[in-house]
Amino acid sequence: MTDLHAAAKRCLDACDPEEKVRLTHVAWDALQAGVLRASSASPAPEPMGAPGRPERPQLVPQRQVPHRGLGTPEGRAALVHAVAHIEFNAINLAWDAVYRFRGMPEAYYRDWARCAHDEARHFSMLATRLAELGHAYGDFDAHNGLWEMAEKTAHRDTARMALVPRVLEARGLDVTPGMIERLSAVGDERTIAILQVILREEVAHVAAGTRWFRWCCERDGLEPRETFLDLLRDYMGRNLRGPFNRPARLQAGFDEDELDRLTMLALAG
Repeated sequence: MTDLHAAAKRCLDACDPEEKVRLTHVAWDALQAGVLRASSASPAPEPMGAPGRPERPQLVPQRQVPHRGLGTPEGRAALVHAVAHIEFNAINLAWDAVYRFRGMPEAYYRDWARCAHDEARHFSMLATRLAELGHAYGDFDAHNGLWEMAEKTAHRDTARMALVPRVLEARGLDVTPGMIERLSAVGDERTIAILQVILREEVAHVAAGTRWFRWCCERDGLEPRETFLDLLRDYMGRNLRGPFNRPARLQAGFDEDELDRLTMLALAG
């Protein structure tokens, strides 16, 4: 196989998590080796649907996912599972960005294939930690918020770049330091080490979203700041949560004015 879009589809369609991870690493290695490339002859993307996933976890509305304290191994396992579910979804999100949006620069496809590769590695680290805590991916309920936003933005690359990496995935930059602090209080250094790796590398993933959102705006003659705020209002209404990790978001390409305006929107909501 030499068509990057077809390879991305194979990764998307894989239901078994270990197979999805394996195919992702194979595709990334092939892209780096120059074997895979985006082809204008590739068939048009299929309509957006659910990606390949195992039968479990059961997907429930976000408000129905129980919150557990971190004072017990079960509570810590539930937290690790929640992050693992985000990373599993992030593999699919990155590959869908490769598969769905055609005619983009080569650097765009390389960025999102690299993100998929990183997310697969993060998922594997968390799956190993889950096993150490006596659990496996699928043992706890989860929600589908990330993929639901991918479905809403399937028709427009500008909206996808704005709202998935720069809003939903960027939320991880905001909440992970608090997770690390809570885990430190219960002495879970093993999980902390994994979250520190993820936090550091997710900055680059959100930065990729910033870079390609602004590229889309320049292509279409749009002003990025106002376009971002318009998309937030159109797709999310007032459902924006703060506070924001300003240092991490600045590293990821946000500017001070954007963060000030996001803070005002979150407070108004």
